[in-house]
Amino acid sequence: MPSRTDAPLQVAIVGAGLGGLAAAVALRRQGHIVTVYERYDFAGEVGASLSAASNGSRFLEEWGVDVKGAKPVILKQLIMHEWSNGEVQSTYPLGDYKSKFGTDYNNFHRIDIHQQLLKSAFELPGDGPKCELKVNFKAIDVNSESGVIQFENGVEASADIIVAADGIRSLTRNMIGITPDFEMSTSCCYRCIIGADKLRSLGLQDYISNEAIEYWGGFGINKIVMSPCSNGEVVSCYCFYPAAHNNVRDDGWSISASPQQLVDTFPDLDPRMRTLMMNAEDIKMWRLYKHQPYPYWVKGKVCLLGDAAHPMMPDQSQGSCMAFEDAGALGLVFHKNFRQEYSAVQGLALYEKLRKERATRIQEASFKARENLNERIGWSSSTDRPGKLTIEEVCGYDMREHLAQLVCQQNTT
Repeated sequence: MPSRTDAPLQVAIVGAGLGGLAAAVALRRQGHIVTVYERYDFAGEVGASLSAASNGSRFLEEWGVDVKGAKPVILKQLIMHEWSNGEVQSTYPLGDYKSKFGTDYNNFHRIDIHQQLLKSAFELPGDGPKCELKVNFKAIDVNSESGVIQFENGVEASADIIVAADGIRSLTRNMIGITPDFEMSTSCCYRCIIGADKLRSLGLQDYISNEAIEYWGGFGINKIVMSPCSNGEVVSCYCFYPAAHNNVRDDGWSISASPQQLVDTFPDLDPRMRTLMMNAEDIKMWRLYKHQPYPYWVKGKVCLLGDAAHPMMPDQSQGSCMAFEDAGALGLVFHKNFRQEYSAVQGLALYEKLRKERATRIQEASFKARENLNERIGWSSSTDRPGKLTIEEVCGYDMREHLAQLVCQQNTT
């Protein structure tokens, strides 16, 4: 018998990080049958904070993710400090951000929002069948035409679409013929956290209560970015420095470091920040890479998502938001009745059209912001230039309208 044309998709997602789980939830909400394959024995997350501007947060809300359960701090302003003494140089209040863009500007701990996405995909009731998680499933081959995945454990799986959400070092990306063009950045980064109780004991409690992303430096390689998360019980720092300082060659973002190593990297920094650093926890070094845009994201039944598709510098605070947007796009393209308009393969091609140009623009803007804070969305500056990425362009984006335009163009050609 012929298969039903309105049957839900069988979806395979490779990778159970933030992007993979977001895609799982988005596609679950449209009634599809989703299996997430994670190469390790636990679908976990590491790291410090991530900020989810409205363009990412609105999808979390639409999917019914328990945003409050992820314990965000709602950001209200950006603050610039003088590098050597910490004096406030300028502030940029976000004002009526929610009324303008539709959601709060949420700052999460990565682990907290990952936990809520896990629940939304695999545990909690809601629209669509619960997704299935399979751990210790490392994909070693993908056939983009047949939609078949071979795993290292000998298991084979097939799907109508395969979403490669396996990160910046994606193996699936290579399996569909993409060889990344990338180079080591001139920058490296330490990330660390410190608890609120410790900050209070050090007399640094204002770092908890400012409800802000706070900056030191940013004009050149050196930059400190600090923000609270986890209901204000944790403060997270990203500390950028010249790669030549210690010539880190190891790949990854979980290379352990000591408080003294961190402090010694910034000898002329604000003494209060150096005090914070000496008492910080979970200090890791992160080697940064600059990836050129990939020639395509989709081949046959396979699409790339998140860092597998568009690795970017963290300086626009848009990496996770772009992954949430990618996931949101899959949910919109593969809505419940999509088969009345196009096939699954045509839908993936539409996904690439919807996402690639926008994500590439933000990726390029993240490279510019790495050493020039004026390029970061949210800062007003006398040096603004025509064509600069703006907060309105990023946070005010209407994906539904964009998709409707693409579908209309597709139907008239």
